[in-house]
Amino acid sequence: MKKVLRSQEWFGKKGKDGFIYRAWMKNQGIPAYEFEGKPVIGICNTWSELTPCNSHFRELAQSVKRGILQAGGFPVEFPVMSLGETLIKPTAMLYRNLVSMDVEESIRANPLDGVVLLCGCDKTTPSLVMGACSVNIPTIVVSGGPMLTGKFRGKDIGTSDIWRFTDDLRAGLMTEEELNMAEAGMCRSHGHCAVMGTASSMACMVESLGLSLPENAAIPAADSNRKVLAQLSGKRIVQMVHEDLKLSDILTRKAFENAIKVNAAIGGSTNFAIHLLAIAGRIGIDLSLDEFDNLSASIPLMANLQPSGSFFMEDFCYAGGLPALLKEIESFLHHDCITANGKTLQENYTKARCYNREVIASLDKPFNNFPALAVLHGNLCENGAVIKPSAASPHLFQHSGKAVVFENIEDYKLRIDDPDLPVDENSVLVLKNVGPKGYPGMPEVGNMTIPVKLLAKGVKDLVRISDGRMSGTGFGTVVLHISPEATLGGNFSVLQTGDLITLDVPGRTLNVDLPEEELSRRKNQWKPLPLDIERGYVNLYINHVEQAHLGADFGFLKGGSGSKVSRDSH
Repeated sequence: MKKVLRSQEWFGKKGKDGFIYRAWMKNQGIPAYEFEGKPVIGICNTWSELTPCNSHFRELAQSVKRGILQAGGFPVEFPVMSLGETLIKPTAMLYRNLVSMDVEESIRANPLDGVVLLCGCDKTTPSLVMGACSVNIPTIVVSGGPMLTGKFRGKDIGTSDIWRFTDDLRAGLMTEEELNMAEAGMCRSHGHCAVMGTASSMACMVESLGLSLPENAAIPAADSNRKVLAQLSGKRIVQMVHEDLKLSDILTRKAFENAIKVNAAIGGSTNFAIHLLAIAGRIGIDLSLDEFDNLSASIPLMANLQPSGSFFMEDFCYAGGLPALLKEIESFLHHDCITANGKTLQENYTKARCYNREVIASLDKPFNNFPALAVLHGNLCENGAVIKPSAASPHLFQHSGKAVVFENIEDYKLRIDDPDLPVDENSVLVLKNVGPKGYPGMPEVGNMTIPVKLLAKGVKDLVRISDGRMSGTGFGTVVLHISPEATLGGNFSVLQTGDLITLDVPGRTLNVDLPEEELSRRKNQWKPLPLDIERGYVNLYINHVEQAHLGADFGFLKGGSGSKVSRDSH
């Protein structure tokens, strides 16, 4: 029996309704036969000149269109809000859920049989996938690809080096002129960050989940093979519509477990956890933060990529890309998960080869045995917190030190380089009120800079804890995503400078050495900082965003409404 296309609920109608739907589309010069039962494929495009990572997406969309046309589909490109991590204030994370709503309603409300998600910069990937999950029609992801590796004085550089350059400038080891030279050599092409930051972690996430074609994760934006993959993806989505291969068919429990294991092997961003939890909530998979630790614990770090290693995404691509890494860790994976090309995950990597063991290690000689993600619990993070051991300092994995507390981001900026700040190399920096509600939006400020007076002494790392996030390009012994956040009045809310904090990464704990009686006394006296936002989206966000351990989604967006539109517009 031939599948009835969803788009025919619009274009297949007779009389006035069909007339209006078709006639106004025809003002673009579309012949009548295009509306006669062809699969209509939406190209969800996050192109924007305010999102430099995605600035090549107009051209990439043309490659997708060619593939759709070749396969007998009818391509229609549409825009959604684009989140440029480098420009948007106060933080792109504040608007991830808004974009997911834009995507969901744009897909459901329009005559689309399938959709191609064009995403690259950090939040564009999870927001588009979240929105599409809530509609659940055939969907394929095309990532924009990483930029070419940066160059500075004969050395390779990437986004992770920004933190090093900044500290060197503050310590007097680098001049402004040298910093400007590095800036000029950093971003040499279109594409997102050249390291295994959040954008690359998200590209690896969609490939390991099975939402893209093989090799999607690592092909550089400037490589012509990125356009080839886009065109092949356009062809494939038409076939997916005919097969009725939906997101819910691909995003199984096993697929999520595979993605978590792959993120461990690549040394992916800590942001991976908060985004995958949100995606799981949209597609109806029960996933908890603790499972990220349990599933990651036995997976060694296989990819020697910044910030946990030395190389860049361009190197990863030419070393064999994600398929080569998947083959190395195949003993840990669920092999039978169906993917967007209709093949199993195992079928997609079975012929893959590694061409550079410096970049992709072998399982018998992994690059690093420290996990890429560890989940902590204790009286400072009753609902959990995360740390990235592979990018941290081993000598600080078990550490006790006195807290130096900053009540909010303004307090931190005002005092971090104060010569009288009571800080030494044993201190624990604490930044409060930068969580989902408290900032609002949970910005990437958790990897606080080392106080300049300690940089002058050669200190390179401190234990730092916050209820905020860290850029996937960042590194250091940084505890993030503390839940409940400071704004809610828990134990973390009442930390004071001088309190003794103990971090135990092997034991997966984070605690403050205070009796319950003292914590209760402080909490009884605690008063929240005012959140003086009375209108608009930000008010909606503050009132409905869930905590980090739940994915920081809106509670009312969990699950989905499906693709059915109950009422016509005419």
